Amino acid sequence: MNDATSRPSAPPAAEWHALSHEEVAGRLGVTRAGLTPEEAQARLKAHGPNALPEPPGRPPLLRFLAQFNNALIYFLLAGAAAALALGHYVDAGVIVAVVLVNALVGFIQEGKAEQALRAIRNMISPHAHVVRASRRQSVQARDLVPGDLVLLEAGDRVPADTRLIRARGMRVDEAILTGESVAALKNEAAAPVEAALGDRHSMAFSGTTVAAGQGAGIVVSTGPHTEIGRIGRLIAEVEPLATPLLRQVDAFARRFTTVAVVSAAALFLFAVAVRDYGWSEALIAVVALAVGVVPEGLPAVITITLAIGVRRMARQHAVIRQLPAVETLGATSVICSDKTGTLTRNEMTACRLVIADDDLAEIAVSGIGYDPAGALGWMPPGGQGDPAGAAAGLLRAGLLCNDAHLHAENGAWRAEGDPMEGALVTLAVKAGRDAAAERAAWARLDEIPFDAAYRFMASLHRSPEGEAVLFVKGAPEEVLRLAGASGGGAWEAAIARAAAAGERVLGFAMKRLTVAPARLSFEDVREGFSFLGLVGFIDPPRPEAVTAIAECRSAGIGVKMITGDHAATAGAIARQLGLAATPVVATGAEVDAVSDDDLVALAARTDVFARTSPENKLRIVRALQSTGAVVAMTGDGVNDAPSLKQADVGIAMGHKGTEAAKQAADVVLLDDNFATIVAAVKEGRTVYDNIRKMIAWTLPTNGGEVLAVIAAILLGLTMPMSPAQILWINLILSATLGLALAFEPTEPGIMARPPRPAKAGLMSRFMLWRVVLVSVLFTLIAFAVFFHSLWRGQEVEMARTLVVNTLVVMEIFYLFNVRFLHMRSLSWRGALGTPAVLLALAAVVAGQFAFTYLPVMQAIFDTRPVALLDGVMIIAIGVALMVVLEGEKLLLRRLGLFAAGEM
Repeated sequence: MNDATSRPSAPPAAEWHALSHEEVAGRLGVTRAGLTPEEAQARLKAHGPNALPEPPGRPPLLRFLAQFNNALIYFLLAGAAAALALGHYVDAGVIVAVVLVNALVGFIQEGKAEQALRAIRNMISPHAHVVRASRRQSVQARDLVPGDLVLLEAGDRVPADTRLIRARGMRVDEAILTGESVAALKNEAAAPVEAALGDRHSMAFSGTTVAAGQGAGIVVSTGPHTEIGRIGRLIAEVEPLATPLLRQVDAFARRFTTVAVVSAAALFLFAVAVRDYGWSEALIAVVALAVGVVPEGLPAVITITLAIGVRRMARQHAVIRQLPAVETLGATSVICSDKTGTLTRNEMTACRLVIADDDLAEIAVSGIGYDPAGALGWMPPGGQGDPAGAAAGLLRAGLLCNDAHLHAENGAWRAEGDPMEGALVTLAVKAGRDAAAERAAWARLDEIPFDAAYRFMASLHRSPEGEAVLFVKGAPEEVLRLAGASGGGAWEAAIARAAAAGERVLGFAMKRLTVAPARLSFEDVREGFSFLGLVGFIDPPRPEAVTAIAECRSAGIGVKMITGDHAATAGAIARQLGLAATPVVATGAEVDAVSDDDLVALAARTDVFARTSPENKLRIVRALQSTGAVVAMTGDGVNDAPSLKQADVGIAMGHKGTEAAKQAADVVLLDDNFATIVAAVKEGRTVYDNIRKMIAWTLPTNGGEVLAVIAAILLGLTMPMSPAQILWINLILSATLGLALAFEPTEPGIMARPPRPAKAGLMSRFMLWRVVLVSVLFTLIAFAVFFHSLWRGQEVEMARTLVVNTLVVMEIFYLFNVRFLHMRSLSWRGALGTPAVLLALAAVVAGQFAFTYLPVMQAIFDTRPVALLDGVMIIAIGVALMVVLEGEKLLLRRLGLFAAGEM
């Protein structure tokens, strides 16, 4: 190490990981004695504390007031003003309460980015062990500065980005940064400049954890300049996206508001200028129009529908953190999924053994994960003898040169220790060996822990016969070299076959010693070994993930794997999952090499992205979104947080996910299972269907009322309903029948449809046709009933009572029709309805009886009792409407006029 005491120079042109540690020491002006207290204090003043900056935020009052800056909110407040002008204080209060609740929900949920950053800040270690002025001491992690000498050992959280100068058997769990489930081996040698984050073996990054061994290093980056700080900046830079539903509701509200305002103004002028209405009379007519046009209950019912979706998804093990994400899941057209633990089990499994038996022989291993249920069998079948007996030496070496333990926990098997070592213990048990008894019989005398420089682990044992036996396991090429094994390239070909299948491979060898050394050294492990064979490991795909991916393909949803794993492993797993027969694989380096424009095409055609960085993931998501795709992104580490926030739906893992990932996500999976995502997509499509059903059912009520008011003014007729009666219809129906549609179950074939386009509006051409048709029918029937009553000599109050009851009954029959927008409703399933529909129906009938017959309600709404024959006529009108609308659906189906994706 440099002995100079110079000031640190500017950051090197090359990355820190590519410099020798002597060069790093020279550039940072650090000696073997470490920094002096004075130098550390000066650098702390120059570089700032080793902490992530607090995110800038708006004052709470401004954040709350910003929730009202929305066309739909203005629209609802206009409705409240209209109700207030009519003296309906309760109705106005309900509308204002809905607005306040929506604003409060938005206010609470808006701090997602700040929460994610706060979670990342909490991942920085609070303390660090350093050498300063030749003394080892513990300091606050926030006081670390570039040039500090940091000491690291198993269990420590790395306090800052550190260039290692010494590493002894050191493994670091970097899953939060790379997504890689196996701890990364570290050494002090410089890494290539172009090395991906997961391949920078000379670096230990802030927030990661030392899983084994010990080391020391020079701090090269602190606070916001660390890898974890860079990810924090990426999160802060990501602009929050409006969900498809919010965009559609906002567009719908703006158009609806514009039409309402223009219509009200035109109607007011027409009434005054043409029909000679007085100002107050014309204003009352306009207020009636406003009350009729505002769907007061629709926003509340949409919110309740989303909440019901949240409850249903919770039963599917998906916790929704952001309410609109329920519906956005239903619009998802691309799912970008992590591999380890989501598409795979995150349980390393020994799946293949290769032993020397005259020629090389392969043995297949059944069973999945750490569950010891399974067996060994020749591959191909038909081999001579017991495969477990033939592989006895290999199995013993795997069990003894091993520090892992297997145990059952709550009905599931878990490995304590290195995942691959856990898989070797499971393998031995599958072969019928008693792991505890064999380890006791073969007492361990000494060991050499796995070392990245030598790429093997060795353990010395005393056999039951008293013989000293040395076992070694490690990189197959290195173990073959120790054994001097030859085979005309046969072993190398076997290694290549396993690697092509996406397997990690370990080699095993043994040596008998005449005398056991007092202490095992590397000199004892230089030669003279007998090669025992190879074991191939794989993290097996989840069976349910295979089925779920097939379901995604039938639903028109693309699935892309984005992983920190190596390309060969990721591609092999992708084939097993059924992502593609020949998956197109791209690496993070290839993503870095292309422009944003070229990345769009690369992202579209690629099935698997391997060795990706946080920036890679963020760019991939943005590239897919630029094509109009609605992207769902899964992740579990800090490195995933920026892309989780950027995605239309961010999905974090509940078991293995970091707090930063969960805070940045919209959805948290309690079981870390890809199949749960597909179930959530299905539920999201159901929610959107139900919202569209509510709109298709609600708007004709408002449309019929508005057309009736407009027709009465244009034609100089008496209003068929009073403003108070219009409000009654809107509120009684929205609170009962409209809400019942939120509980509708999933329609058959929902996952056979393609995803709806991201820019598709709530009002398709079919929906618009249906709203206009039913509104016109409601208006014509309302006037027919009104004038028929007057023709019979009944008073206006009686005629209006009949109109209100007719509209309510028509809405009841229309509800049964709209439960299936395109399918036939005249069936037992359609007629019986759900419990929610039947309960709502009973409530509406009870409400209408009170509206019509209770004296207090008659006094409020100016109603009259309805005779039995008039009641029969009203029900007959409802039945006739149902028949007409069923005929319209049948005709449109026969003519093939339903829009694609609406079936």
